[in-house]
Amino acid sequence: MYYAYVIKSQSHDTRYVGTTNDIYKRLNEHNSGKCRYTSGRRPWQLVYKEEYSIRGKAMKREKFLKSGQGRKFLDKILLKNEPLAENPTAGAKLYVQR
Repeated sequence: MYYAYVIKSQSHDTRYVGTTNDIYKRLNEHNSGKCRYTSGRRPWQLVYKEEYSIRGKAMKREKFLKSGQGRKFLDKILLKNEPLAENPTAGAKLYVQR
């Protein structure tokens, strides 16, 4: 499985969007300082993930989540705690952690 994921810094008001095939290993890498971009904003918490069977679909979704519309989508479901009306991408499993 492949994942498009969103982590949130617990020390700053920032989010990071990425893709991986091992979500918890990747989160550990972010929290241990192995990732240059996220090392200065530790600790990180997983707040959202989507599961895909094809890597390309996860990467395409990552690109969307980094776009203006994607940021608005994340704001809607993460900041305002609104429920997901429908699955935004066919074949994706969505997980929101609050």
